Amino acid sequence: MNDLLSKKCIPCSIGAIPLNQEEIYDYSKNLKDGWQVIEGKYIEKTYKFKDFIEALNFTNKIGELAEKEGHHPDIYLSWGKVALKLWTHKIKGLHENDFILAAKIDNID
Repeated sequence: MNDLLSKKCIPCSIGAIPLNQEEIYDYSKNLKDGWQVIEGKYIEKTYKFKDFIEALNFTNKIGELAEKEGHHPDIYLSWGKVALKLWTHKIKGLHENDFILAAKIDNID
């Protein structure tokens, strides 16, 4: 499988086919620890921080990346924690874009 970090999210259209279980498994192997596949429909991960401002700064960096990639996660921000949920709403399932964005989020400084 190609390196997810070198790819860019590309728009998909309504009616595109979500990834199957085997494809999800293959893409998941390329992510850092902590990502969970839930019901084969989305991926999620929680990041921990020492305080609110660190969590907020991380959230803002995710926002900048999401805008650049044109693919946006659901984000839950609280004191010392950022929880993310990724899936492709148009197809009601997982797409390569979700794994590309997840890999890039894991590499935010």
